[in-house]
Amino acid sequence: MAGLLLDVEDTAVTRQTAEALTRVGTVAALRLVALAVAEADDNQADWLQTGVQDALRGGNSVPDIAAACGKLARDPEEAVRRAAADISAWADNPGY
Repeated sequence: MAGLLLDVEDTAVTRQTAEALTRVGTVAALRLVALAVAEADDNQADWLQTGVQDALRGGNSVPDIAAACGKLARDPEEAVRRAAADISAWADNPGY
């Protein structure tokens, strides 16, 4: 999965995978996004952010991202905790 989220050759895949996982909205799905955010370069992080925000802008019901990020804030891996804070900030400011 990390290969899809951090595809340096096809940013559309990065964006679409982040969007799809955000729409799922489970802690496990957002943990995958957080792991990608933790490893991403600046360009990849921008596309991950766009994917997350696209999911939040979509007209369909989106799960409670804040709740999932809150659980990830207690993850054993520090990188996941930091990335969850980033995702939470993206969700708070979806760029409408």
